[in-house]
Formats: sequence, structure tokens, C-alpha cells
Amino acid sequence: MRKGKIITPVVTAFDASGNIDVEGNKRVYDHLISGGVDGIAVMGSTGEFFAMNMAQKRLLTETAVKHIAGRTKVYIGTNCPTVEETIALSNEALSLGADAVMIIHSYYFALSEASIEAFFDEAASAINGNIILYNFPARTGSDLKPEIVLRLLKKHKNIVGYKDTVAEMGHTRRLIEMTRKDYPDFEVFSGFDEFFVHNIMSGGAGCIGGIANIFPEIFVKWIKALEKGDMDTIESIQKTINHLMGIYEISGTFIPIIKKAMILQGIQIEDICTKPLLPATEEETEKLKAILKAYDAMRV
Repeated sequence: MRKGKIITPVVTAFDASGNIDVEGNKRVYDHLISGGVDGIAVMGSTGEFFAMNMAQKRLLTETAVKHIAGRTKVYIGTNCPTVEETIALSNEALSLGADAVMIIHSYYFALSEASIEAFFDEAASAINGNIILYNFPARTGSDLKPEIVLRLLKKHKNIVGYKDTVAEMGHTRRLIEMTRKDYPDFEVFSGFDEFFVHNIMSGGAGCIGGIANIFPEIFVKWIKALEKGDMDTIESIQKTINHLMGIYEISGTFIPIIKKAMILQGIQIEDICTKPLLPATEEETEKLKAILKAYDAMRV
């Protein structure tokens, strides 16, 4: 069976003053690398790009590329409110040695298909390296549809992948089917952890999912089980991931919950997010502990 990839949309560690915690972020990267992930995506939604200034983004980019140092793939989310800023930050990241950048189209207003295509068309024409497109319609208000992607692929060889953060696997499958024949190297990732196996079995590349921040080793076991065709283990891990998806349901702003889970698992970072995100409450922490306790009994 086809081997899949797990790329972690990594959290960003901040200190008590809200500044980038350089050493904390290095510890997180080491945790993920030792866990065996295929890549680390810095400054995705889980990385809180939406509330970081340009100086913070540049510092985190430099820290990640230099510290990861080729031990796994590094992808930098270079999402900015304008296409000009996105292009500038993308080229800075690529010049530092990032393997690719991950970009989302302008957010706040729901855009027309023509506007979305124009954004990515301009960006891809000016970015000097590989690009992963990021679709998250629940946050942008508009969908980067498969038809738009296909048109972009015909024009830009540096568009090499796509992260589809949607609740309907059919949307992702349709993109895979539309691009697989003419663009076999184009990698389509699901944005929800529970779709990992479904994505791979549909011809996709795997998952860029937040639970890998906490338990990267689960996905590595899943990949090995897929390679061996070990259906019992595949099914068992699917049930485990289905259970862990409850982490996202504790709070609509799930980032503090993921950070709290990492702390509970012994990863040394502060329980700090960008304002106005607040740390997990006592009630939320108790719900999280219950999920983690049940997970301990489910370990494969």
C-alpha cells in the first residue's frame, strides 16, 4: 500500500511576555523530529500566524530553518493580509533554505473565484520556489476549489501541494482525482487528522494535522501499518485518532488546548498564546485530561 506523509502544523511557543520563545520552539521541533514526522509546517493556523507581526514571523522563520537544518522538511506559512507581503516573506523564507512555503489567499472578505485565482497567480509568478496552497474556507470565507487549482497548475510549476482543511473528504478526493493523471507529483494533504488513511487510500499524500504536535509517533506507526497492509493496526489507530479528535471539540479556539496537551505530555513550553487567545481553563484542562487518560488505555 502507498506510503503517506505526516507533516505537523506546529504550534508557536511564546514566553510569558508574548515574545517568540526561541528555545521553546527549538524543543518543539526536536520533539517532532524525534517523533519521526516527514515535515514541519511553521506558522500555519495552529502556529498563530494571524496574530503575529512581521518581525516575529521573520525571527521564527530563521529559527526554524536554521535549527531544523535539513533533519526533516520545513515549510513556512507566509500568510499575510496582502499578496505583496506574502511574496516578500515567501522569498525571504526560501532564501534561508525553506523547502517550500504554504500560503492562503487573502482573508476577512469572502472572495470571488476570479479574485482567489488572481491572488495565487500573482503570488506564484513572483515566489522563487515551491508553494503549497492552503485551503481553509471556514476561516477565509471562500473555497479554493479544485477547478481553480487545476487552472493554476497549468500555469505554475512551482505549485507542488495543497492542504485541504475541510470537513468533507469528498472535496479533497475530487481534487485528487482531477489532478492525479496530469500532475502525479502534486501532493494533496488533508487538514484533519481523522482523514489521514482515507486521504492516502484515495491517492493523496497524507495529512497536515495538529494532533501530531502531541503524538507524532502515532502517525509514524500508522504509516508503517499502511506499508505492511496491517489492517488490524490501521483500524485500531483510526479509532484512537477518532478519540483524540475530541481535543478540537473542547474549545473552538483549539490552539491553547493543544499547547496544554503538549505540556501535560512533558514538552517544555509556556502556556501562552497570542492575544486575545487565553490559556486553557481549569474546566477545559479537566476535559483534556480525561481524553488523554482514555488514550493511554488505547495505546497501540
